[in-house]
Amino acid sequence: MKYKTKSIIIGRKKGVRVPSGEELLCFISFFRDINNPHKSTRVPDKIIEFEEIDRVAIKDLDINYLLPGNDIVINDLEEIDVKESGDNLVLTGKQTKKR
Repeated sequence: MKYKTKSIIIGRKKGVRVPSGEELLCFISFFRDINNPHKSTRVPDKIIEFEEIDRVAIKDLDINYLLPGNDIVINDLEEIDVKESGDNLVLTGKQTKKR
């Protein structure tokens, strides 16, 4: 599904167990009009969650990995396409790359 957004945070919900007993709950937080949402106090415009996700593949996008929370931030987006394929998520999109 395609989403119009400026930035996202991808992370794993810690301490939440899914039916298999594993901690495999992935979330994507969407921020419509700001970059670097981890540096603000803004609440996400939308959050989607996926159960039983083993891997997230990010294709042709510049990303930032945040060590403290093990989260990934993707800035300067025009849109992001999120596809679920079995126990994988595949993210593609359009990004305005700043130099």
